This record gives sequence, C-alpha cells and structure tokens, in this order.
Amino acid sequence: MQRAGNMKSMRAQMTPARLALLLGGPTAVAVASWAYLSVMINDMSSMPGMSALMMQVFSPMQFFGLFLMWAVMMAAMMLPTAAPMITAYALMQGADRARGAGWLPVFAFSGGYVLAWAGFSLAAAGLQAGFTNLAIMSPMMMRATGPIAGAILIVAGLYQFSPVKHACLRQCRTPINFLMTQWREGSWGALGMGWRHGLYCVGCCWALMGLLFVVGVMNAAWIIAITIYVLVEKIVPRAALLSKAVGVALVGMGIWIVV
Repeated sequence: MQRAGNMKSMRAQMTPARLALLLGGPTAVAVASWAYLSVMINDMSSMPGMSALMMQVFSPMQFFGLFLMWAVMMAAMMLPTAAPMITAYALMQGADRARGAGWLPVFAFSGGYVLAWAGFSLAAAGLQAGFTNLAIMSPMMMRATGPIAGAILIVAGLYQFSPVKHACLRQCRTPINFLMTQWREGSWGALGMGWRHGLYCVGCCWALMGLLFVVGVMNAAWIIAITIYVLVEKIVPRAALLSKAVGVALVGMGIWIVV
C-alpha cells in the first residue's frame, strides 16, 4: 500500500519534463531500434544474415545476424507498448530515488523486458532459418507461402481465444497489480521484474508476432500495424472482445488461404 501511495504522490508532482526523464532511457532505445530497423528495411542487402537467406545456408555468424534483426525489431515494436508499465514502475520507485537510489533500476526494468523479447527473437530466428532451409519460406519476400501461411493465421486466430492469452494480457493491462505483487528491491530486482513482465507480454503476443511470417518479416506497414494493435489491446476497455474479433478474422483468412 505504501508503494501505491508513493506512486500517487509522484503522479501528482509529475510535469512533462519529469515524465520525459522517466521514459528517457527506454525511449532512446526504442527510437534507436526504429532507426536501425528503418535502415535494415531500406537496405536489406546489407543486413547481416541476408546472404544466408538467399543461399538457404546459415553459418553461426549469419544466424546471429538474423537473431539481431529480430531482436532489434522486437525492441522497436514492444518497448512503446510497455510505456504504461515502465512509467508506473518509475513512479512507484520514486521514493527510492528520493533516498538516493538513482535511475538505474528503471533502466534495469526496461532491460529485463527487452531481454525477454530477445529470447523470443532467438526462437523466431531459428524458426525462420528452418522455414527457409525447408523452402517453406520465400527467401526474397521473407514470408511463408501456401498452406503454411494459412496455418499460421489459424493458430494466431485461435490463440486470441486462449485462456493463457487473456491471463497474460491482464498482467499487461494492470501495471499496479503486477508491481504490487511482483515488487523486488534494487537494480537486480528491477531486472527480474522486467524479465517477468516481458514473459507475460511474450505469452500475450507471440502469436501476433507470428503474423510477420505471413505478411513478410520486414514489412514496414505491418510492423507498425501490429505495434499499434498490441498497444491498443493493452489499453482499451473490453480488450477481450477486440481480441476475439481479431481472432475470428485471422481464422477466417487462414481457412480461406488453406482451402
């Protein structure tokens, strides 16, 4: 309860300048990720690992390049959607900063969140490498073809109805509840909290990220669209209804492609 009171007190004192300071580090990482992502999209031939995609053969260094592509893309997409949680953590940690704790825990919390999505990026890079080597995925367009694309859509649509999806989404939608039940002191504690919150977000959104295998892994329009949708799903009222409506649409498109 004291933490919640500290948060209310800090919110009452919040100014635009202080808010910018609260989100300065995560915002800088997100902006840098979007900038690097834009460079990769505009000059895909220079991407580490792109030659591997063309040859369908992956060396460890080329696979690392593919992982880096996914990791940067996930940081660019998901850090903005975590802004409400990061802000809530920074506000609740205000009393600690007043006692000289500094800003490092805020950065550590954000870092833990990015680390969780880096784990997803490793799995996604492995899946893309496998799809490409099996000729399931077009190396030039970087997207799955035929029934595989339909199956991905159906899985993503069905997952929108999953209790696991909605349990994870509730954790993403209620920062105070997460922080009150998961609070750990210090920078290492903040890193662990960020990691756990990131895992909830991965559990909520992994299937939506799978849509990139259908529309094109480096499709800028869809990267932006999915980012906006994930943020909307986290903040709008009655998000469960929105999730199910999108699920119906995805399943319908998947069945149409397969049939």
